[in-house]
This record gives sequence, structure tokens and C-alpha cells, in this order.
Amino acid sequence: MLRNPFRNLDHKKLSRSSDVLKAQNDYFKIVNRRIFVFSIIITVCFAMIVVRLGYLQLIAQEDYARKLENYSSNTEKDASSRGQILDRNNQAVAKTVSSHNIVYFPPQDVSSEEQWELAQKFAKRFEVSIDAMTNSDYQDLYMFLHTDKNGEKDGGKNLLKEEELNYSADEKEKLIRNRITKEMVDELADENTKKAFVVYLAMRKLPDTQTKVVIEDANENDVAYLTENKEEFPGFNVDLSSWKREYPYGDTLRDVLGSVTTSKQGIPSELRAYYEAKGYALTSRVGKSGLEQQYEELLAGTPRVSEIAYDEDGIALLTPISSGKKGYDLHMSIDIDLQQRVDAILNQTLETYAGTAGREKFNKLSVILMNPMTGEIYAMSGKYKDEAGKIQNFSSAAYLDSYASGSVVKGATVYMLLEEGVESKTSIEIDAPMRIANDKERSSYQNYGPVDAVKALQVSSNVYMWKGVLKMAGTTYQEGQPLNISNERQEEMLHTMRNYYSMFGLGTKTLLDVPNEAVGFKGFLSQGGQLLDYSIGQFDNYTPIQLAQYVSMIANGGKRIQPKLVNYATEINSDYRVMENKTNVLSAISTPQKKENLKTVQEGFRSCVTDGHCGLRNFSVPVAAKTGTAQVPPYTNASLVGYAPYGDNPKVAFVCSAPTSAADSFSQEVNICSSTVMPQVLTEFFKKY
Repeated sequence: MLRNPFRNLDHKKLSRSSDVLKAQNDYFKIVNRRIFVFSIIITVCFAMIVVRLGYLQLIAQEDYARKLENYSSNTEKDASSRGQILDRNNQAVAKTVSSHNIVYFPPQDVSSEEQWELAQKFAKRFEVSIDAMTNSDYQDLYMFLHTDKNGEKDGGKNLLKEEELNYSADEKEKLIRNRITKEMVDELADENTKKAFVVYLAMRKLPDTQTKVVIEDANENDVAYLTENKEEFPGFNVDLSSWKREYPYGDTLRDVLGSVTTSKQGIPSELRAYYEAKGYALTSRVGKSGLEQQYEELLAGTPRVSEIAYDEDGIALLTPISSGKKGYDLHMSIDIDLQQRVDAILNQTLETYAGTAGREKFNKLSVILMNPMTGEIYAMSGKYKDEAGKIQNFSSAAYLDSYASGSVVKGATVYMLLEEGVESKTSIEIDAPMRIANDKERSSYQNYGPVDAVKALQVSSNVYMWKGVLKMAGTTYQEGQPLNISNERQEEMLHTMRNYYSMFGLGTKTLLDVPNEAVGFKGFLSQGGQLLDYSIGQFDNYTPIQLAQYVSMIANGGKRIQPKLVNYATEINSDYRVMENKTNVLSAISTPQKKENLKTVQEGFRSCVTDGHCGLRNFSVPVAAKTGTAQVPPYTNASLVGYAPYGDNPKVAFVCSAPTSAADSFSQEVNICSSTVMPQVLTEFFKKY
């Protein structure tokens, strides 16, 4: 029985008998009022229902119809041929070629026992590999085959102790799997049984209403035999429209290009939710790394759609109802010929110098060549020497690895000091050792005496940077005295300095068109002296691509350009551009004074070359550059950034990073980037451009 919601009100109104006698209550009026209130509530509820129904039938009808079709439609989607990836000269660096897969579509009402028998028969006749079997697959095989003393399959429960049989299903399975060894599997299953289980797993892969790939890129003999004897293997067929990915230049730039899942792998579990939301089938082949992943939607094209029907024997018949459309072709900014030449230089440098006296820990090199006006990357090369002494490709180090870069960042520091007004182009600081209380003695590589902004970059004066930063902090250097910078002021300074450096792209994402670009490493401030370290590139760590964006901004006069590996995408066999990555200016220096301050930095970089401190003088094209060496005791990281030609229309900005490339005892003059790597790289670049 429902409680009267007006009961308390009535009791209150009629609580005194005299009031009851005197009051002339109009009960019809009270009831009508209550009915009116209830009517309003009911009307509002019905209005909400009507609005919702209207939304579902008019606005969201198409979306829900599509979802209904996905759940109830008897169709299958299959990936169309993938688009190619071409270099800037239209050389294919990732090709799609046709191949033949042997596939399986479960007949109606087929049992698991029948599928296992068929898998055993199939494995005896066709070439099946067990190389891709995982440890989990071997555990599954043991649990699938093992039987108890009565010959009944027990899922490996023989490995459990009596008290463990009462555990939960998950706990029991975990214990069983942990106790299965390869030797135990080998006792139960020979080579043919293992092959049959590989086939069985492929046949049983979910979803049931989707074609499963059993053998990828099958050989001609297997294809021919199955084509002639399909009735022996119900549900098996040859997919003549399948494809595979080829990379004509081998390992060149492979980690940047990325990879595509195989037909047997389908969508990786970590990407499944993302791709399912976009309408992909679980068995779809997708880009799982690099540019293949970054530009998946362009490369993948439109899937083929087939209608599923069954004949009188329950065998699936797939009738194409949509032929699909091949993916678009990507056109990179990379010059693959130049890329190979740079790779060869890095290879030879590591072969010659890695592990030699004074370079015991030298095992990694990275070089970027980029157009500072457009952000186009001509070459992105990275190599490392593994523990076995083999040189491996690591081009993605350009955006995944970060290092303390040393004095190459002094261009940003000088610009900051000029902008803050604590230094001018002509103001002088005396470069001599600094002795600060409770701190190590600090000095430049040499004592350079009086230096201004341009000379500070030319000779790479540490002292100039340090004294300027102290002025920014509101103090001055006094020999033997502490810095006297409060903790609050230190944090304010760190924030200000990071703002300046990030303005050039240092310590922030460059927005390069790759997945998972690293941001680098930011140091934690614990004492004032670390602000001085920061000003000379020995506090935060930067990626090579951040250095490329930084030096490009110096080269082009103050525009922070988004770097790019892909210029545009086109229709197959057409020049029509369906997508274009146009030059994107993320930020820019605009006022005359700011441009003048940046010009001072440019002059300092040019002086570093003409004076001989940065090398690179033996070119007909004028070069501007800055070296860097960062101490990571007992070794140093070597760096070099620069651009050419020096002037209003630079064609290339360059970065070379060589972490732990020399022992601390080595002099600054053996920076392997400026002495060995970049002279050869720039020679190759100027041959073409």
C-alpha cells in the first residue's frame, strides 16, 4: 500500500479540534490539486520518453541500424590490398605484393573432435611450421592432450596436489601452467602432433563467423593440391586475393616504417579496443608500429565484403558483394638513397671507433638531416653496436632516445639572456674559473678572458652562460661566496628557463608524425648550482629530433616548424592528393628586437665554424654550427647541430648525437660528430642538393 505523501500536511492542518470545527474544508479542491500535480509529473515523464524515442528514430537511427547490421549481418570483411610507402623520389620503400593464403571457415555444426581429426590430416599433407608456437601454446597442447588413467582428458589436473583440487578454476590453471615443462610436452606430442595443434588453434580462433588464416603465403605445391582436393578438407580454401608486405631496402629505416600484423595474428590485444571501435574485424591486418601504425587509416583502404551462405553440406560459401578499395600511397620526405649513404657512414664510424681506446663505451650514433624551412626530413639515421659486436639499425632513436646534449643548447641560453636584458650583444663577461662556496670549481674548456655574446658561442664559454643566469636570478658571482638564491627563486628560474628552451622545441614534443614520440627527461632541482648546469645542456635530456627543431628555428629566423616524415598521400595510380602535411609553423618570433637577438645567435654559430671550434670549414657552402660535450662520468656525450647555407635561405639543418662516445680524459677537440661523421654526411648531402 502506497503511503499518502500529503499525510503529514493534513495532520498538521487538522491538529487542533477547534480548527477542525471551524475549518470549512473543500475536499474536492484538495483532491483536484493533487490530481493536477500528478498529471504534471506524468506529462513530463511521457514528454521525456517521446523526446528519447524521437532521437532514436530520427537522429540516431542510422547509427543504431549500422550496429544492428554488425551484430546480425551474415557478412565477412576482409582487408583490401595495402597502399605503398614511397620516398620523395617515388622509390617504393614498403610494397604490397600478392600472395596465397590457405584459409579455413568452419562448416555448420562441426564439432571440436571433428576439427582435431581434420587438423591432424591437414598437418600430414601440408607444410606447417611450429616456429611461431609460444610457451603458452605448448602449455595448451599439454592440457589438450593429457588424459587420466581411464583415458579421459583431464586438462593436466595430474599436476595438482589433492588439496589444490579445491582451488578456483583460475588458480588451478595457473598452477598447472607453471608446472608444465617442454620435456613433458615432448613426451606427449611428436612433431606431427605439434603441427596439427598449430592448425587446430588457427581453426578454432575466434570469431567463428570469420575466415581464419592457417598458412600464410603458402607454397605453390600446397596451393595446387588443396585447389584440386578441397573435398578432402571441408572448410579449407585458397585465398587468391591475399597480400603480403615487402621492404625492398631491407633494414633501412625499418623501425621508423614500422610493421604490419600477419593474417594469423590479427589485431594485437593492446590495440583491439581502438580498432574495433573503428569497425575493424578482429582478424584484420593492421599497422602495429611506426608509420604503418601512424597512417593506418590511409594505408588500409576499404575492406572487401562477402556474403556468407552455406550449401547442403554445411560448407560456407562466400559471395563478394563489395570489392573494396586499395589503400592510399604515402609519399615520404625521406630520400632513401641519401638515407642509405648516411647509414653507411654511421656503420663505418662505429666499425672503426666503437670500443677503441678512449671510446670503450661508444656504441651508438644518430644523425638527422631536415629542411629547416618546411620540416621535411631528408634522412633519419641511427645505428648501435650490440653486445655481440653486430651493428643494428636504430633510426627511431631520433625520437625515442634522449641524451644530455651539452653546449649545443647555448644558442637558446644566449637568446634567453638577451631577451631578459641581463646581457646585450656587446656586453662583456670575463671568462675565468668560478669558485662558489659549497660547489665545485667551475670553468670553461679554457680561460677565454673577455667574451661577448657572439664570442661566447664561438668558443663555447660556460662562464658567460653561468654569470648571465646568476644575473637573471637577481644575484652576481662573488668568489668564495655561496649563490644566495632562495629555493622559491630557484624554482621560478627553472620554470622561466624551461619556457625559453621549450619555445625552441627543447624538452617538449615536436609533433613528428610517428606514434609514441618521447618528450625526453627533465631533471629535478635540488640546488642552485644545477641552474648553471642547465644553461650549458647538462641537466635536462633532449631527443635528436628536438635538437633538429631547435636548430631549424635558429636557421630559419625564428619559426618553430613541425617536422614530418610524410609529405602527402595519393590515390593508387594517380597524382591526386587525398592528404597533405603542409608546412606547419607551431610558433614564431615576430618582433624586430627578438629577431635581432636571434640573429646574434646565428652569428655566434657561424663564428664557431669560421674560427675552427666547430670544424666544417672545408665546404664551398657556408655552414653555421655548434658543438656540445656533456659529462656523464666517466664518459662524455658528443653532439653537433647546425645548418647550411648560412644566410636567409638555408637548405638543411643537421643534428649528430653520439652518447658516451669518449672518455672524460679525451679533449673537446675529438668530438666525433664534428671531426668524423658530419663532414662526410654533409659532403653526401651537397652532392645531391
